[in-house]
Amino acid sequence: MNTSVTEQILSQAEKLCQQRSVRLTPQRLEVLRLMSEQNGAISAYDLLDQLRISEPQAKPPTIYRALDFLLEQGFIHRVESTNSYLVCHHFDHPKHTSVMLICDRCASVSEKHAHGVEKTIEELSEATGFTLHHSVIEAHGLCTNCAEVESCVRPEACDHDHSVVSKKRGK
Repeated sequence: MNTSVTEQILSQAEKLCQQRSVRLTPQRLEVLRLMSEQNGAISAYDLLDQLRISEPQAKPPTIYRALDFLLEQGFIHRVESTNSYLVCHHFDHPKHTSVMLICDRCASVSEKHAHGVEKTIEELSEATGFTLHHSVIEAHGLCTNCAEVESCVRPEACDHDHSVVSKKRGK
């Protein structure tokens, strides 16, 4: 991600934490910065490896405490099926419904806002007396690039990278 997007995410997070009277510690801010520089989801241990560059003493509980805080504040999402985390680009709508489009080949994750689905989930929640805080839908398939590679019929005569092994569990 580019620097201005990262700065915007960090600035917005700082402002929201101030409004909510919660403490965005330098360590939590650094974890959010590292995540905002990713082009997709990242595992806690990969994030820990990056954090150790600036904080060599960081341990797994360090990263998990920061991730828990960022999740509570709605700054990130947990992608359950891949056990990874992704920066949320819709902080200003804390009750939004996200759809995580997860590529089973390259493991890329793209968050999309689920406008039509959101209303249905809200109605179902209200009908059962359930108090909805947020919802995340995970959908698995192939991203555009991987779908193109998978449909290639002449791997010996193309420019595609056929060496990528599917990241889907169970394969």
